[in-house]
Amino acid sequence: MRFIEVKTTFEVEEEAKEMAEFLLNEKLIACGQIAKIESHYNWNGKRFCEREFFLIMKTKKSLFKELEKAIKAKHSYEVAEIIATPISHLSKEYVDWIISNTK
Repeated sequence: MRFIEVKTTFEVEEEAKEMAEFLLNEKLIACGQIAKIESHYNWNGKRFCEREFFLIMKTKKSLFKELEKAIKAKHSYEVAEIIATPISHLSKEYVDWIISNTK
């Protein structure tokens, strides 16, 4: 079984918390961590520097498409950042925990 870490960002901390709770309830993720960050990016020909909230999630690779669909359906951004990175090494205990807390 393969596992991934999925990242997305939000303008408002409450939205990040609501998304994490929704995804946990749906058993699409085993955990979600929220951190305040500063993002620098270009959008529609303009440069931005804004505070955002990172939601970092651990889940099964097999759940990615369903997770991506759920994030897109509930996210307020026109183009949501959804990045999945394979996790190459995990302790057996952590693997068991992810399995027991996701679909």
